[in-house]
Formats: sequence, C-alpha cells, structure tokens
Amino acid sequence: MRSLISDNEIENYVKAGRIACRVIKEVENLVKPGTKLLEIAEYVENRICALGGKPAFPVNISINSVAAHYTPVPGDESVIPSGAVVKIDIGVHVDGYIADTATTIALDEGYRLLCEAARLALEKALEVVGPGVKLSEVGYIVEQIVKSYGFRPIYNLSGHNLDRYLIHAGEVIPNHRDRLVLGSFKSGRAYAIEPFATNGRGYVREENAVTIYALKPNPKKLSKLSQEVREVFEYVYEDRKTLPFALRWYAKRFSIEKLRSAMNVLVDNGLALAYPVLVEIDKGVVVQYEHTVILTNKGEKIISTLCQ
Repeated sequence: MRSLISDNEIENYVKAGRIACRVIKEVENLVKPGTKLLEIAEYVENRICALGGKPAFPVNISINSVAAHYTPVPGDESVIPSGAVVKIDIGVHVDGYIADTATTIALDEGYRLLCEAARLALEKALEVVGPGVKLSEVGYIVEQIVKSYGFRPIYNLSGHNLDRYLIHAGEVIPNHRDRLVLGSFKSGRAYAIEPFATNGRGYVREENAVTIYALKPNPKKLSKLSQEVREVFEYVYEDRKTLPFALRWYAKRFSIEKLRSAMNVLVDNGLALAYPVLVEIDKGVVVQYEHTVILTNKGEKIISTLCQ
C-alpha cells in the first residue's frame, strides 16, 4: 500500500462511512422478532445503493452463536428469533474505498453487559489508534476490557487494514495481546477495528455452510473450464472484481443450481474463495461492534463510520 493518501481518497472513504453509518442506524429499527433476514438484507443493500454507494460485501446477519459470514440465500425463510442477539455487519464502498462497520442488537436484556463490554472495548481501542501505535496494543485493550466484564474476546477473529477494493489488505488487528503481531498503525492508511466478545470459549470454527464468495482471477486456469462456468465468472467479475458477493445477487441472471455448481468448480480450481459461516466453538453468544478509522498523511484520525 502507498504511504500517502490523497484528499480525493479520503473524501471517498468519508462518504462511504457516512452512508454506512446512516444505513446501520436505520436497520436497527428492522431487527425485530419475526422479521425475515432476507427483508433486512435487501433493505440494507438497496439503501446503500440509493445513498450513492455500493455494498463492499453482502450484509452479514449473524444470530446468537453465529459470529460472521452469514448472509441470506435465495428464498431464505429465516426470521429473527425472539430474544436473539443479532450482529449486523455492513460494508460500503465508493469507487473502491471501503467503510466497514458493525453493531449488535440484543433482544434480550440479559445480554446487556456482554454488549457493553464489546462496545466499550471498541471505544477505548479507537482512542489509542494512531501512527506508531502497535497493532497488538489495540488487542491488549480489547482483551482487558472484555475480560473485566467476565467474558472473552474471540481470539481467532480480528480487525484489519483496508485498501482500494480490498477488505482485508494484509494487516491483522488482534482482539487480544498477540505478541506475534509486530506491526504498527501508519499514516495514510485505513483500518477496521472490530472487537468480538462472547460468553463462550472465545474461538470460532467453520461450518459447512457457505453463503459468501469472492473471485480470484487467473485467465489461464479459467480458460480450461466449461463455457457455463466461465460465463458465471465473467459476469460476476465484471460487477464485483475481487470483492465478496452473495449468490442471491445473481439469481435473476442465472438459476441457483447453475450458480452453486459454477462456484463449486471455481473454488475447487482456486478461482474463488468461499467464506464459511463462523460459529462460536461452544455455541456461546457472540457480540460485535466495529468502526473504520482513516489516518491521514499528517496522522490525523478520522473515524469515518461515526454518525455526525
């Protein structure tokens, strides 16, 4: 990544952040028992577009012990259960510049302290972010605060830096004091800080279910595949490049059977990534909060996803 960030790039990051903040505030009112997840997802993604952005990834709607990577599938009949703890994780991009933000809506007052722990961890982590600060220092703060409430962070989930059209741009911002993470925050970069907390063991595992994919272009490999698979790849790549997507976005263009078959072939041939649904290993309830921070060339801090 370049060490300098232009005024135009900052403007796009900030615009994406304003859209993300507005949409995530609006969607909180939709999270009620009996509401279809598909209805929430369509509202979020359509609203992002109406406000002048594009989804950076399919909205994640993760309930209770599900920590991440669930987005509704075509024809999804799932609804918000009574007393659920619901994580809404949305990404917005403007010309490839991404704002990533998440909130938790607990429909059971019994999870108030769990939410408070993660929310405070994010608030305190954001206070220390700045050029030269160790990435692991944020993890230390998150871990200390979450543990002080009697809970655990999710040790194998982390924040990350962002780049144009890249949600995970190579750097890891741990949610605990990981001494193996040696990097530090740098001017001219954007970062997503996202504490996860749980009343479980503090680790997630991959389920067999996959609802989100991303493409990995390789023309030589692609040329060896069937015309049907190439057709799906080329259509989706034109729209998404390497950004994640949901199969439901293309269900009007292709049958769901064709999409699933093509994605299986593409994953098997290293031309696509599958993002399995992540679940807390002990089925503990998981909460999540997230903001995006831009550090300007002068080291000034802009939290793009805070509503003004």
